[in-house]
Amino acid sequence: MTRELLRSTLAETIALHRTVMDGDLAPVFAAAAAIAGAVATGGKLLVFGNGGSAADAQHVAAELVGRFERERRGIAAVALTTDASVVTSIANDYGFERVFARQVEALGARGDVAFGISTSGASGNIVAGLGAAAARGLTTVALTGKDGGAVGRSAAIHINVPSPSAARVQEVHRTLLHVICDLVEQSVA
Repeated sequence: MTRELLRSTLAETIALHRTVMDGDLAPVFAAAAAIAGAVATGGKLLVFGNGGSAADAQHVAAELVGRFERERRGIAAVALTTDASVVTSIANDYGFERVFARQVEALGARGDVAFGISTSGASGNIVAGLGAAAARGLTTVALTGKDGGAVGRSAAIHINVPSPSAARVQEVHRTLLHVICDLVEQSVA
């Protein structure tokens, strides 16, 4: 039984990776180009999500500020999920729907990139964060699951992993985020 669970999980994630690989990859390259362009002009990446997607946001910021595969200068990236005092004060004073929008309003500037991650595509606070970013002139990117939902429709660049399984979506998200980190890193001298 345990061996079959492992085999079926690997088969499912391989199949979903193949579906994405055979689909439209242009949004992945567009997201990497937007981040690289922002960094080249002194801008930054603001990345955010809930739950496992919050962890992915932190992971991306760490890979860019630190390094991914090669030595290079640090890349300005901030995960809007990491400061518990900021997140809880905004949630308390303005509501959880505003935890990312308020931070984008405070930290985002024209030329930056706002990158929202949502496995469901239905996260209201991600939609609000992307809306605040668009209003301030940031380039908006969404990485979603299922059919992309409201989160996907809220972004200028939408990368979708079409599966109802949050676990399988997160596995493919991590691969795509690593590819984006690699592409951005290659663009930095």
